[in-house]
Amino acid sequence: MPAVESAMFPLGKQAPSFALVNAIDGKIVRLEDVKSDVATVIMFICNHCPFVKHVQHELIRLAHDYQPKGVSFVAINSNDAEKYPDDSPENMKKVAEELGYPFPYLFDETQEVAKAYQAACTPDFYIFDKELKCVYRGQLDDSRPNNGIPVTGASIRAALDALLANQPVSEQQKPSIGCSIKWKE
Repeated sequence: MPAVESAMFPLGKQAPSFALVNAIDGKIVRLEDVKSDVATVIMFICNHCPFVKHVQHELIRLAHDYQPKGVSFVAINSNDAEKYPDDSPENMKKVAEELGYPFPYLFDETQEVAKAYQAACTPDFYIFDKELKCVYRGQLDDSRPNNGIPVTGASIRAALDALLANQPVSEQQKPSIGCSIKWKE
């Protein structure tokens, strides 16, 4: 399957609101519940994509490194779970518990949230400032499966470090690359 790039959600645009079920505990999580006064990282991921599997451990490291600094993280899976049962809420819970995800893992069953964020691939990353304005969208770092570049989260870390230092986030941003979101027909 060919890799797909991020659609590059407009910088400065307000984060679309959502209310989705957390596959880990079955509770509804709203954007307002996870919003941070520092930065909010929203990640579109899934269970089966090799691009996501390649970075899963770095997502956990990022959260552990930046949550103590007031940054919040939330992951959303918008894939069609009927056609891709690996991405069902039951399997989302299983993966999140096995890996120890320190963030909610939400299921976007209607795919409306992915459409609102113009998410195109997994993984797809967004960072919103304290006013929920988009300051970053794109890749985790330059690593891809089998390209030999270590997974460091450098692109996300640079954006978060700029926000934490009250500096502007560079507008030079590369799109994420991954599997297409598995849209329902």
